[in-house]
Amino acid sequence: MEQVEPRSNWTFVTNHARILAMILRDPEVRLRDLASGCQLTERAAGAIVGDLENAGYLSRVRRGRRNHYEVTPGTLFRHPAESHHEVADLLHLLVDLGPRSRAASTLRTDGDHRERVPRGS
Repeated sequence: MEQVEPRSNWTFVTNHARILAMILRDPEVRLRDLASGCQLTERAAGAIVGDLENAGYLSRVRRGRRNHYEVTPGTLFRHPAESHHEVADLLHLLVDLGPRSRAASTLRTDGDHRERVPRGS
């Protein structure tokens, strides 16, 4: 019987999820910090932010020299197997796993209504 080498180039969390969690953790995070945190180029991080914005998972507004991002509450996973679950459920886990920041806030479910609440509330 031939021994098969395990595949080691995959991860459970995509760069899209990592970047969205980083933005939720710090809505004014710089693109270069997103890239560094995900070990990507700035161009790749920018493309992912564009993907997330175009798909409706976040919005960005220019404030002076910085972008301010807002994660869209109530968005669902794209894959049909998870499409009935909100992305925020995964983001909560990822935000809790990452380093804390000055602007840490999260989304909380209160029945069918989602709102932004300060971390620790």
